[in-house]
Amino acid sequence: MAGDEAIIQEIVHEARHHSPDVARLTVEENRRHVTLLISAGLAALAGEVTLEEGDFGPASRLGALRAAQGISITALLRAVHAGRGRITEIAIERAREAGVPADLILEALVAVNRYAGMLERHVISGYHAAELELAWTARDSRQQVLRHLLHGRTAELANEEIVRAGLQSEGLYHCVLSDVTELSQARSLEQRFVGDSGVYGLVDGRLSGLTPRLPAPEAVGTALMVASPAVPLGRAGELHPLVLSALQAGIRLGLRGLYPLTELAGETALFAQPALAELLVGSLLGRLRPGDEFHRQLATTALAYLDHGHRVDQAAVALHVHPNTVRYRLSRLSEITGAPLDLPAGGVRPAVLQTMRWWWALHTWLEEAAPGS
Repeated sequence: MAGDEAIIQEIVHEARHHSPDVARLTVEENRRHVTLLISAGLAALAGEVTLEEGDFGPASRLGALRAAQGISITALLRAVHAGRGRITEIAIERAREAGVPADLILEALVAVNRYAGMLERHVISGYHAAELELAWTARDSRQQVLRHLLHGRTAELANEEIVRAGLQSEGLYHCVLSDVTELSQARSLEQRFVGDSGVYGLVDGRLSGLTPRLPAPEAVGTALMVASPAVPLGRAGELHPLVLSALQAGIRLGLRGLYPLTELAGETALFAQPALAELLVGSLLGRLRPGDEFHRQLATTALAYLDHGHRVDQAAVALHVHPNTVRYRLSRLSEITGAPLDLPAGGVRPAVLQTMRWWWALHTWLEEAAPGS
């Protein structure tokens, strides 16, 4: 079972489903830890070593890492319990299908529960040990303040705590979130922001911060970072979900660098309505076939045309084709879909809304039509 990718994915899904905080981490990180924890228990469950001799290092390290990432112990244990429950169900189903006697299944379940209990104790122990260490450092004290502010718990902080974290209660700060989730990469990137007087740290598993001055674009590098306008600290928790939604939109668009929240306002609002996007795709692009490479080429061309302000020449440069090729593809798209890409003369709908509908439909269709999606 430890080598079965489908089972690993199912346990990861179960853990993420039951713990939204853990689900904010990357799927790959969840998957890596599930694999490690299952593998660590195999020798003990097979009787090759006693439970006391089992390797619980991965469990302790998991607890410590989640503490460093700002995941609460409650959220962490929800994920652990959900994964534990699902793997037990799968094991029982497979044992029955294989004809394993009921008394042997029961004996194995006793061993599983003993191992799971020790596993959980090591997760908790690793978490609390890391939490204690973090509490003694000024840097992580600042991160605790940051997490309170971004989660809208400003009222729980004394003014002295805010000041000790390097912030001013009456100051204005940008709420910034990045797509960086790996601990060493986050700390490396954080070092580049030292001069902007901000407070940075891992919040919900990603590098986040509050800063009076935005980082220089060259400091952000190839990471993606989204920043809100400067607001009082009391509003940081209000803007945090919006910035997170904008960041997720930027990730879908493959963006890199520093982006103001307001610059991604349209994409953020659109991507928050996936069901409406599906209806729009069916309405405008229902005749396109996802498996047809020519149809994907037509949609890509149309999206480039819209992204370049309805300029055929600029779209042609971006696609490395002749302008006449762009015109031909746009014409063929209109013929196939039965809907003109440009607003007809005398139309009553504002052109900007017509463009928005097409852009949204094309982008959604191309995401779903991408090979391997």
